[in-house]
Amino acid sequence: MADLGDIALTTVVLLCVAAALAGWVDAVVGGGGLLQLPALLIAFPHLPPAYALGTNKAVAVVGTGAAAVTYARKAPVDVRLAARLGVLAALSSVGGAFFAAGVNSAVLRPLIMVLLLAVAAFVVLKPRFGTAPSGPVTRRRVLAAMLVAGVGIGFYDGLLGPGTGTFLVIAFVALLNMDMVTSSATAKVVNVGTNLGALAMFGAQGTVLWQLAPLLALFNLGGAALGARMALRRGSGFVRVVLLTVVVALVTKLAYDQWWA
Repeated sequence: MADLGDIALTTVVLLCVAAALAGWVDAVVGGGGLLQLPALLIAFPHLPPAYALGTNKAVAVVGTGAAAVTYARKAPVDVRLAARLGVLAALSSVGGAFFAAGVNSAVLRPLIMVLLLAVAAFVVLKPRFGTAPSGPVTRRRVLAAMLVAGVGIGFYDGLLGPGTGTFLVIAFVALLNMDMVTSSATAKVVNVGTNLGALAMFGAQGTVLWQLAPLLALFNLGGAALGARMALRRGSGFVRVVLLTVVVALVTKLAYDQWWA
């Protein structure tokens, strides 16, 4: 178990605030790791980054699970499809977490930034994107979702993590013709799988700060419950605005890490 040393009360408070905000963002559109991971890295600069990744998963899985339950009760989620995607994503995230310690994030960041900018441009230029279901879903589209979301995004979540929920939301709108709220609800179910898969690997490697994770998970849970209820109440337009905000923030954070940090 890692030695956390003497943690200042202000540090614990800031981590709890970051966990609550991350839970809210994750529940609405994904991307809570954008807040929680940097907070953990700043709080424990003496520890390897794998500890921040592992602890982030231990915290996020609680909030994401709560948001998934809240959505499933009120949003039209295809639970069977979401569960299949979640299992596949969980297995893929285990593989991603296995390689996380040796990944050169500087190589991946530019590619992720390009993808996010393309997504932002698409959402801005297509105002109706994700505002309503857009037709039947073919078997080919389901297979594409399995490969993109279940395999590709699942692996990415185990490998790095930030923005996973956002990528899932966009993938489900584009491939499965969902509206934003239904897509976000489905993404939560799948994200539970990716978090569990990655957490299993990080836990086995001993890179989870179990002394701190339960407290942060409690605040993450509260933020997630509030975020899910707001998304259900305010609808796809609200989710779309939060999506664009998170994408811009994520690109900014990645650019800072790549060229200025």
